[in-house]
Amino acid sequence: MDLEIKKDLTSNWFKLLQEAFCNDISILENNKVKFKSTTWKRNQNRDEGGGEYRILKDGKVFDKVGVNFSKVYGRFPKRFQKNIPGAHKDPRFWASGISVVMHMKNPLIPAMHFNTRYICTTQQWFGGGMDVTPSNKDDLEKKDFHQILKSMCDRHNKSYYKKYKKWCDEYFYLPHRKETRGIGGIFFDYKKDNFEKDFKFVRDVGVTFQILFNKIIRKKIKKKWTIKDKENQYIKRGRYTEFNLLYDRGTKFGLQTGGNVAGILMSLPPLAKWK
Repeated sequence: MDLEIKKDLTSNWFKLLQEAFCNDISILENNKVKFKSTTWKRNQNRDEGGGEYRILKDGKVFDKVGVNFSKVYGRFPKRFQKNIPGAHKDPRFWASGISVVMHMKNPLIPAMHFNTRYICTTQQWFGGGMDVTPSNKDDLEKKDFHQILKSMCDRHNKSYYKKYKKWCDEYFYLPHRKETRGIGGIFFDYKKDNFEKDFKFVRDVGVTFQILFNKIIRKKIKKKWTIKDKENQYIKRGRYTEFNLLYDRGTKFGLQTGGNVAGILMSLPPLAKWK
């Protein structure tokens, strides 16, 4: 398949997914709170692509939710070329993706994160995943979440779930705290076995996240919570912030390659606490 067709297919899918997620989020808010949309360019002086990030704040369900789409291209700075597959031969790159972070009003509903991306240098690959960060323990929710992820992974390859769950557990870990960020999920990168099969898997990951966030939120949307529950959530958000600023590869990569700062940092919660 022609590379330009692959780029169009993937970027169009990520954009479509942004629309679908935002539509569902608006429905959860009974269409009473609107997203603020911001379009941006990677480089104001020449065409290097850009994107659109949408943020909804102070809803009945969401304290803050961000849905970011990007399609960018250009050249990697010299200091990055040796660390990016295929970039040491040719610094040119193209990348498109979608990322979502949800911070909930109700502290009994976990924070949720999702992203998928397609990157092209002299090589091409997919990456992404999803994970859930509750501030209150819920073993049934955890079991159901992982069962759904396993079923989705098994549709594509029986080895995916175990491998990508382990990768997620190891990636979303705060070494200075000696604790995981949440209850895990799946994480994958440098996925380049077969474009058609890999893209089918990436689409399924997106649709599964859409099913999961609707299911998790609707189950707990009317549950009563206490001030203590909210305080626990604020502390957990502090951990979330630590990970995203200290360890998250996407945050570092975006900030060091001229990405949109507001779009990159949209993952941070509106309010967090430390003790």
